[in-house]
Amino acid sequence: MTPFGEAIRKLRERKGVSQKQMAEALNVSPAYLSALEHGKRGVPTFDLLQRIAGYFNIIWDEADDLFLIARFSDPRIVIDTSGLAAEYTTFANRLAGSIRHLDEATLAKLSEVLENAENADGKRS
Repeated sequence: MTPFGEAIRKLRERKGVSQKQMAEALNVSPAYLSALEHGKRGVPTFDLLQRIAGYFNIIWDEADDLFLIARFSDPRIVIDTSGLAAEYTTFANRLAGSIRHLDEATLAKLSEVLENAENADGKRS
């Protein structure tokens, strides 16, 4: 499951609606909504994100958070290391091969390293 899938499930449970009811209201298939929740589909379109925000009647700040979560929830990503030193390509490939085997503590440490690097560069994740 992706962070976006978890967020949608929590919103659905809070509203007390089924996937089928939500899918019908958003004019998507229940199978698509299920796949989206379970991380088997990529990031939804901006249009669908807006319809989801409207469906749950969430305020702009919460909608912005949902859109950011969606951006970081694509289950199939590509890391472009072209033009970078060989070490970057090696690292990206090692991470891709090892990510399923990382425990939560290691994942938290790597996330902290990334956050520190982004903050040092003045970038927002």
